[in-house]
Amino acid sequence: MQVLLAQPRGFCAGVTRAIAIVDRALAIYGAPIYVRHEIVHNKTVVEDLRNRGAVFVDNLEEVPEGATVVFSAHGVPKAVSDYAESRGFRIFDATCPLVKKVHREVGRMHAAGKKIIMIGHAGHPEVEGTMGQVEGGVLLVEKAADVANLPDARAEDLAYVTQTTICADDSRAVIEALKARWPDIHEPKQEDICYATTNRQLAVKKLAETCDIVLVIGSVTSSNSNRLREVAERNGASAYLIDTADQLEAEWFDNVRSVGVTAGASAPESLVQNVVERLKEEFHASSVSTIDGDAENVAFPLPKGLWESDLEAARQSADTKENNV
Repeated sequence: MQVLLAQPRGFCAGVTRAIAIVDRALAIYGAPIYVRHEIVHNKTVVEDLRNRGAVFVDNLEEVPEGATVVFSAHGVPKAVSDYAESRGFRIFDATCPLVKKVHREVGRMHAAGKKIIMIGHAGHPEVEGTMGQVEGGVLLVEKAADVANLPDARAEDLAYVTQTTICADDSRAVIEALKARWPDIHEPKQEDICYATTNRQLAVKKLAETCDIVLVIGSVTSSNSNRLREVAERNGASAYLIDTADQLEAEWFDNVRSVGVTAGASAPESLVQNVVERLKEEFHASSVSTIDGDAENVAFPLPKGLWESDLEAARQSADTKENNV
């Protein structure tokens, strides 16, 4: 049995930054660090940070006075950030910069008097955060059929934005439906779906073309991981979403000659390697190779207060206190 690894796969720049923000906050300010919502949607990552002193909360009213608070990579509604500031928390915003770009688009569109339509999945924290950037609400559509149910309006009064982790094919279908109804609807200057989502979906399509089954490593709460499974299935492969290697089932590999493996943007590479090792040890994988794909070299800086100089200052302060004891 052959194993093919997707390229790219796993952590994107926004996830790397978000996890680094919690890591650095723990190192500089000490536990507990309160994180509003899961920092990223991956069970393994969240449990690791929880074990090191991160406390994940859905409501900031649970957070004590004087605490350090981190907003998750998905972003938060403006009401949440306003509340956090009113409480005087030390705040670090781990919202992915590409999600922040959509937030700014919503603000500009709203200021221009546009009624905004968001393409995304109801209940997802990124969608809730984006829709919560302006008062008066944003209309949500999940699929092309929803467009017919939108209220009548003039095209010049409408604009749309997109959840960054939605399936590109699904988004394209909704946009086509919007333009069919309102040809002059205002659209973003650049596509909202992030580069990492697009790259991983294209890589999965390549896997599905040659592999009997595709394993997507990611949590069920992860939007981009779920979309990878859907893309694999739509392109002809059986696909399974798993958190860890422990969830592999022997019957999946009956009469299978090739297995594709990828990971959602919030899944660490260690989980991929664990899956590969189990495929070799228990399911007799004879070869492992990586498909051709674009390398990603994007990196986002940490916010002020979490720089290397801040970490060094914290270490020096700790050393001084220890020497004075």
